[in-house]
Amino acid sequence: MANTTSAKKATRKIARRTIVNKSRRTQMRGAVRTVEEAIKSGDREAALKAMSRAEPELMRAAQRNIIHKNLASRKVSRLTQSIAKLAK
Repeated sequence: MANTTSAKKATRKIARRTIVNKSRRTQMRGAVRTVEEAIKSGDREAALKAMSRAEPELMRAAQRNIIHKNLASRKVSRLTQSIAKLAK
């Protein structure tokens, strides 16, 4: 348990940040899921539309250290590749 006032404040800040980060992570995962579902269904237009929403979500999450920047780039790259395969 925190003893000093600064340690108590730090735990309050961490708790607030955790709630915000969980929300952002959930929102990002939902955006990625919609892209994956569109790819699975074979709907290229829907996948492109969902991707235009998911890419900024992923990059924003990486910028705010919710996920690693390389993970975000890799996800964007793989999703884009999957969408490109739908065109063929």
